[in-house]
Amino acid sequence: MNEPNEPNEYVGYARMDALHSLQEPRTESPFEMSFILISQVKELLFRMVHLEVDQARARLREDCPAAACRALSRAVRHQRVLIGCWESMNAMPVDEFLVFRDTLGQASGTQSFMYRLLEFTLGNRDTAMVRSADLDAFPQLRAELDRPSLYDEVLRFLARSGFPVPEHLRTREPASRYEPDEGVEKVWLAVYRDPDGHRAAYDLAEQLLEMAYRFSHWRATHLLVVERMLGGKRGSGGSDGAAWLRTVNEHRFFPELWTMRSVL
Repeated sequence: MNEPNEPNEYVGYARMDALHSLQEPRTESPFEMSFILISQVKELLFRMVHLEVDQARARLREDCPAAACRALSRAVRHQRVLIGCWESMNAMPVDEFLVFRDTLGQASGTQSFMYRLLEFTLGNRDTAMVRSADLDAFPQLRAELDRPSLYDEVLRFLARSGFPVPEHLRTREPASRYEPDEGVEKVWLAVYRDPDGHRAAYDLAEQLLEMAYRFSHWRATHLLVVERMLGGKRGSGGSDGAAWLRTVNEHRFFPELWTMRSVL
C-alpha cells in the first residue's frame, strides 16, 4: 500500500488523472458530460476490438486458425460491451439532448477514425466514407489500406489450405473495395457441407459470422437510438440521419458467409 505522500501507482500506471481531464463539456448540462464520456468509452472499445482483429489477421498469416479464432472470440466479447453502450445513450431524454446538440456543430460519430480503421481492417474499404483530411490526419487509415484486410487473409488462408479460392481475390489490390464472389460462396458451401472434414475452416467461419452479426447488431441499435432521439432530423455531421443509417445497415461483413445460407 502506498504511503500518504507517495504517488498512486494505479493512477500513474493507467494515467487515470489524464483520462479524467479529457472531458470538456461546452454547456452546464450533466447530460452533455454523459454524452462525452460514453463517446470516449466507445472509442476505446473500438480500439480493443481492433486490437483483437489485428491479432487474428496476424495469426492467419502464420496459418494458426485456432489462435485466430480465440482472438475473434475476445473481439466479440468487446463488441457485446459496445452494443450495451447504446443503453446508456438511450437513457438520455430527447429534450435534454437538444439542449447541447447544437454545440456539436458538424461533429459526428461517423468521423471516428478508430471506427473507420476497424471497418477497413475487417474488409469494408469504402473510402467514400472518409474525408481526405482524415486520411492525412490519421496515417493509420492510409497505412491500413496498403495491407490485406482480415477477410483478405482469411481467403488466402483458405487457398493455402487447398480450397479453390479464385486467384484474382488472392492477389487483389488491398485498397480496392471488396465485391462478393460466387467462387468464394462455393468455398464456404463446401466447408459447411462437411464441417467435420474442414473443422478449422468451419470454426473460423463461425467466429467471423458472429463478429459480423455483432457489428450489424451495433449498427441496428445505433439506428434505433437515433430514431428515438432525433426522429427524422438530419445527422449532426450533415448526413440524412436515420435514413442514412438504414442504408449503412444493409452492409454485411464477409458477405458470402451470409448468402451461402440461401443455397446450403
